[in-house]
Formats: sequence, structure tokens, C-alpha cells
Amino acid sequence: MQYDITLIGNYTNDTIITATGTKQVDGGGFNYGAHAAIALGAKTAAITRLNKNHKHVIKNLENLGVDVFPTYTTDSTHIKLIYPTNDWDNRTLIMSKSAGSFSANQFDDIDSKIFLINASVRDEVDQETILSLRNNKSLIGIDLQGFIRKKNVDGTLMNSVWKEKEKILNIVYYLKADAVEAQFLSGETDLIASARTLASFGPKEIIITHKDGILVYANNKIIQKPFKSKKIVGRSGRGDTCGASYVYMRLSLTPEQAATWAAAATSIKMESDTPLLKNKSYIKSLVKQYDI
Repeated sequence: MQYDITLIGNYTNDTIITATGTKQVDGGGFNYGAHAAIALGAKTAAITRLNKNHKHVIKNLENLGVDVFPTYTTDSTHIKLIYPTNDWDNRTLIMSKSAGSFSANQFDDIDSKIFLINASVRDEVDQETILSLRNNKSLIGIDLQGFIRKKNVDGTLMNSVWKEKEKILNIVYYLKADAVEAQFLSGETDLIASARTLASFGPKEIIITHKDGILVYANNKIIQKPFKSKKIVGRSGRGDTCGASYVYMRLSLTPEQAATWAAAATSIKMESDTPLLKNKSYIKSLVKQYDI
């Protein structure tokens, strides 16, 4: 079987701390992304690493129709996400445990139009693994967080210099980042300038999420779409939902149309602290509120 999209990343057991309280949720970019892709109708696979104690996450995805290829590890990744204010781009992340790194041979038997890498931290998916994915002649997308983040001695995740930047970004088709990450790697404070600079490193299309919406740079054009959430309950998974929605819809739509679907899907996701659980017709009802 050929999949439309394959999500790659460790499951994360997340503790989310906000001014309104503390919650425990099932996280991981692969998890949020797979929910979004399957909701939009994609033939979806997910490759992840986790402890068997969290096997329910695999069952939940399989029940939705996702083909999941897990590796069971001593520990699942555990991350504490602290949001000190209502600015959802301002957060502190602390990783206490990790499910470890992927190896290139984990993808040998997967035929996919797109591989989307949603790692949480550097070295979860290494350069060799990405280079091996290129040999599949698939489109490769990455979430920038998994390449510029590194873990400090105290467990805090911080952005740091990415030495392999040019080598990897030259083979990446889609680059997804949030506003803080985009500005860090580009050195630009303006998001439009950030997107153009990131594209100069090699990726064909740039997707940037920020507190008000998404910005896409494709075909030398800037596209911006606002979020239309009725309320924001679940910031975590925002970028994962947006990235997976955009790259899947781009298989059949223009960048402008795909950006609208991604903004709509992400708006709906943020109304809950769960992954996206609405179907495509529900998402389409919000898409209609955008001018496309």
C-alpha cells in the first residue's frame, strides 16, 4: 500500500501547566498530525516510539484507520509544557524522559508520498535517517522544533545552533515552524522576512504558525490565513495539526487552498486539548468562512 502521508515522531506524555490549571494529555507531533491527516481523508501511517504503558495511543489511532508501526521502549518521552501567560508562543518545555532515537531501517518498508517528521528534540531523527528517506523519492517535511531544540542538563529544552542546517534543508520540501523557531533560525524578527530567509536555505514551501494564524511561503508568494477558533483550550499540537493538514491538502490543492484548510483544521483543534477529532465535512464548514 502507498500512503499519502507518514508521520514520524516519539509519543510524548505531556503535562500542560497554564494559569487555569494542570492537565495530563497524550501528545507527540506524530499523534496530533496523524489525527489531522486521517480526519481530512488521507491514507495515513504513523511511526513512533513509546513504552507499552501508553499502548492505548496506538489503539486510538488504529481505531480511526491509521496504520501504526510502533517500537516499544523502556520509557516514553515525558514533557512538561509551561505557559506562563496568554501568549501561546511563550512557553517553557522540560523533558524528563525520552523514548530515544529512530534508525533509518525503520522506514525501509514504508511507501509514502510524504514523510512528515514531527520530532520533539534534536537527535530523535538524525541526518542519516533523513538522507535515507530521500532515497524513497518521497516529499520530506520536517518540523523545525525537532532539529533546533536540545536538552539542557536540567531537562529544559532550548533552541541552539543547528550545524547540519544547510545539508538537511536542501533535501526538505516542506519546513514547518512556529514564530519563535522561525525567528531563531532566520535571524529575522518579521515573519515574512523569516519565511523568505528560511526558503533561501532550500525548502520549497514554508509553513509558520503564530498566535493569530498561519503564514505560508510558496511559489515566491506570501499567504496568510487567520485562526477562527471560538476559544483556545489546546495550544499544544497546533503546529503538528497545521503542518500535517497543509502538506496533505497540497497533494491536490494550491498553496492558497491548502493554507485555508490547514488554518480551519487548526482552529478547530485548538478549541480542545485533544487531537483533532472532527471529520472533513465539519472542517469544510469552517473553510467556507474563508475567502478562497
